[in-house]
Amino acid sequence: MRITLQGLVVTAVMLLGLAVVPTYAAEVRVAAASNLAAPMERIAALFQQESGHTLKLTFAASGKLYAQIKGGASFDVFLAADEEWPKMLMQEGRAVGGSRFVYATGRLVLWSAQPGLVDDKGKVLNKGNFNMLAIANPALSPYGAATKETLGKLIMWNAMQSKLSKEDDVAQAYRLALIEKADLAFIALAQVMRDGKVGEGSWWLVPAELHQPIRQSAVLLSAAKDQAAAKALLTFMKSEKARTVLRGFGYEAP
Repeated sequence: MRITLQGLVVTAVMLLGLAVVPTYAAEVRVAAASNLAAPMERIAALFQQESGHTLKLTFAASGKLYAQIKGGASFDVFLAADEEWPKMLMQEGRAVGGSRFVYATGRLVLWSAQPGLVDDKGKVLNKGNFNMLAIANPALSPYGAATKETLGKLIMWNAMQSKLSKEDDVAQAYRLALIEKADLAFIALAQVMRDGKVGEGSWWLVPAELHQPIRQSAVLLSAAKDQAAAKALLTFMKSEKARTVLRGFGYEAP
């Protein structure tokens, strides 16, 4: 049996094509906590490159997304900012048992667009020389809950009420501080960190002991249209590629 060089080349090209081109491509509908907006754009591009699947991303406070999922919204995967909302979905039969896992631990920061306003100990809170402090709603956002717990441990929660602007999520809190309508904002470190550096404004990294860990967890939803593609995303979220992206935005390993 004679095998020509041309035949070998053609066969090799065909095998290579099979190795890099997915057998099918699907769209994974993702409900993601708003603190993930920037890192998920990068993760989506890497995931598509590796799997061929695309992501349709919807960002909001975890509590709002939970309510939407409970109300029948069409999502395949839930990337929450805590463990409780996904656990509740599993208890209610709206998420697949055993699919939940923690993909990252988030960090809370006090941030201002004004350079020098926030010191590295957060003493600006004691000075009170600011008009508005934007926070995420503690009832809807795990970062808001962490903010309330932090201010409570600092014996400041009650005293701060007249200065607080409670927003739906950390994205809205950040926007208020960015346009300097709010002097300060408690937000996710991921919103102001890129590639391991905070490039603008002034900030205080809230010590981890001032609030419960922000253990951000993912879960596969029972109503997922394409479970194989959704599972592929969840697997990718555990990969070193995804975790490298998350580290660059200030998240810690789960």
